[in-house]
Amino acid sequence: MMDAQSLQERIDRVEGKRELLLKFQADPNLGDLSLDVDQALIEMDDLMSEFRRTFPSGIIEPLRE
Repeated sequence: MMDAQSLQERIDRVEGKRELLLKFQADPNLGDLSLDVDQALIEMDDLMSEFRRTFPSGIIEPLRE
């Protein structure tokens, strides 16, 4: 089982990857891959939105099994 701190760190890393996707999205040479980048951004935003709805104050208490 993952502890709360580890889970929060993983969520933070995922959120950090969004900046990289935005850089790729701005690249005019991406071609057909731009569709994949757009889809990845949509899915990442949905995932982060779901996380915030589930844990509105972030992860505070240790997770229990």
